[in-house]
Amino acid sequence: MAFPGTGRIWMNGSLVDWKDAKIHVGSHIVHYGSGVFEGARCYDTVNGPACFRLDAHVRRLLDSARIYRMEPKYGAPALTDAIHETINANGFRACYIRPIVYRGYDSLGVNPLPCPVDTAIMVWEWGAYFTKEAIEEGLDVKISTWARNAPNTTPAMAKSVANYANAQLIKMEAIAEGYAEGIALDIYGNLSEGSGQNIFIVRDGIIYTPPVGNSVLWGITRDSVMTIAREMGFEVREQTLPRETLYIADEVFFVGTAVEVTPIRSVDRVKVGRGRRGPVTEAIQQRFFQIVKGEAPDTHGWLQAVNAPAAATSGTAKGR
Repeated sequence: MAFPGTGRIWMNGSLVDWKDAKIHVGSHIVHYGSGVFEGARCYDTVNGPACFRLDAHVRRLLDSARIYRMEPKYGAPALTDAIHETINANGFRACYIRPIVYRGYDSLGVNPLPCPVDTAIMVWEWGAYFTKEAIEEGLDVKISTWARNAPNTTPAMAKSVANYANAQLIKMEAIAEGYAEGIALDIYGNLSEGSGQNIFIVRDGIIYTPPVGNSVLWGITRDSVMTIAREMGFEVREQTLPRETLYIADEVFFVGTAVEVTPIRSVDRVKVGRGRRGPVTEAIQQRFFQIVKGEAPDTHGWLQAVNAPAAATSGTAKGR
């Protein structure tokens, strides 16, 4: 989705015009990928604009920063206020939310510690990641020749900028070969995830998903879908899965903040089930959208209304 090029971006405690949200070319993140980020959504619900599981996203952002030994100046309350402030400043009722914590400009070298830790928040209007047809009929995907990073290389549980160099290779290869997406295996040949999505498999009415130990991001939508599925009476198993389970599955679907819940209709040109969205995927998909739109009871408090920031000044509150 192309950026709008207008609006306001929050940077280190202040709102700036889109065109002025710049960093120095010598910033550490540019050369070494030293940054962590989040992707969250604000939905236009029947009760007004609300962020979906923003508390979990902010916590994961700070967890990712901790793993990479970064100490942001802003804790969870201040970041939450700043996100609300940025949404309000842009006048959005629904949008994608991208906070990022990164090493800025000071010196270059592998050691990032001398560089400042900066924070920025972008929001923009972004609808469905895939087409309406894909959401209803499913995607054609392939097993990527690129594996996910091995344990003890880069941490999969951190949503780090550097990890997405691997994701880009998976995505570009899939597009070049005529697929919508790629699915990565871990270094042992077991299922991991898509370029930026978690994956679920349905067989004989049981829902399976790879555990986080298979180089999988601890997805927030993943957790939400597991909760929804169990409440609907489905058995959900986190289990290591070999590649071939994709070919014999009754249904396969992606989940994630961007893709929400999107079915897969073929893998490596092998038809999945009926070759279109299956009943389990459709039921979970419908329930998910009912919740995020405020059309079903939010029994877990996942929707957080977009309010005026509690901080007295423009995003300058400190502390955790």
